[in-house]
Amino acid sequence: MNQVTSSFRVPRVWIPLALAGWLAAGCASVTPEDVDSIQAQLSDIQNQIDQFQQQAPSKDEVQSLESQVAGELESLLRSEADMQVRLQELGTQIEQLKAQLEDTNYRLSQVSQQIAATNQELQAFRAMQRRNLEATGDGETSSPGTGTDSLITDPEELYRAAYQDYTQGHYSLAIEGFREYLRKFPQTDLSDNATYWIGESYYRQGMFRRAIDQFQAVLERYPRSDKVPSALLKKGYAHNELGERAPAVGELRRVIRDYPNSDEANLARERLRQLGVDR
Repeated sequence: MNQVTSSFRVPRVWIPLALAGWLAAGCASVTPEDVDSIQAQLSDIQNQIDQFQQQAPSKDEVQSLESQVAGELESLLRSEADMQVRLQELGTQIEQLKAQLEDTNYRLSQVSQQIAATNQELQAFRAMQRRNLEATGDGETSSPGTGTDSLITDPEELYRAAYQDYTQGHYSLAIEGFREYLRKFPQTDLSDNATYWIGESYYRQGMFRRAIDQFQAVLERYPRSDKVPSALLKKGYAHNELGERAPAVGELRRVIRDYPNSDEANLARERLRQLGVDR
């Protein structure tokens, strides 16, 4: 039994001492039955004390419990630290995936624009063929490079050659080809496209100031062109590349405001999110 238990035990010697005290005090009327009753009460008290001491935790048990709690707390803290590191890693991975997604969206947008441009080229080519048939009057076209037929088919050939240079990454040649096209044929169905692709060629070469001027030319000369949303978007991108945050944000917001359901608007929203700007 521990020290706490021994300190609460009622010594058996107390019983005769208590009786002697009562007798000395003149309690001559105490009977043997009274003595037995007192002894029974004291025994019951001692039993209650012993039971209490058995139920009470010992010092070693308290220390063991404290050590167990401390160990579990330390384990929880380590788990929390590991969780924080894992969350940071997941956050980094999410940001990387978002960046990859933006790049993929941009590439898809470029492919979509190229497909649209190709469709426009095909439509223009077919229209030229119809006009060529009407010009010959006999249902047959003239041989290439002669007479009226040469004047009609040259715009398509010139545009197609310049666009092929662009898709192959020959941006300087593409710029020359598109400029030659605009010089000779400034008012065709593909004039707005030619102006836009000059801007894209400058952008691809990192010549962002010249790209901005070309995209602005699309907005001013062809305000109803289907290239306007793309010109606005890429103008915002170019300003951002030059570190001109305010005009970049302005152009991107304009895309969202004027063309909210377009692919360009989705790209503009993503770029604004990366810039930490509330749309």
